Amino acid sequence: MTMRDEHTARRRRAFEQPRRRTQAESPAPGPEGHEEGQSRVMFALRYVLPAVVAVAGAIVMALGSDTDLEGGAGILSAGLAIYFINWLFRAGAEGDMERQREAEARDYFDRHGRWPT
Repeated sequence: MTMRDEHTARRRRAFEQPRRRTQAESPAPGPEGHEEGQSRVMFALRYVLPAVVAVAGAIVMALGSDTDLEGGAGILSAGLAIYFINWLFRAGAEGDMERQREAEARDYFDRHGRWPT
């Protein structure tokens, strides 16, 4: 193989689509699709952290002066922002999973001539 052929082959591999995993190659998910420890951490990041930040902001607002009222509102807003950013990420990831299922269904249709049930 010449230098030019190697270079061409390397460039082709760089632009090829990665091969998707089949169901048999995918790792087995846990009961909710995650390992137990990972789901606890994700629960804490999705719900506990924003709640703690929002409650801290509410406490600062309740116990402070006018300046603390504004600072507490900022802290409360940060807690809400954490929650909504997590929500947006989950919504985007759910859309990606839906597109993946749709692509798999289309591949099934191409192979078998009927839509999967």
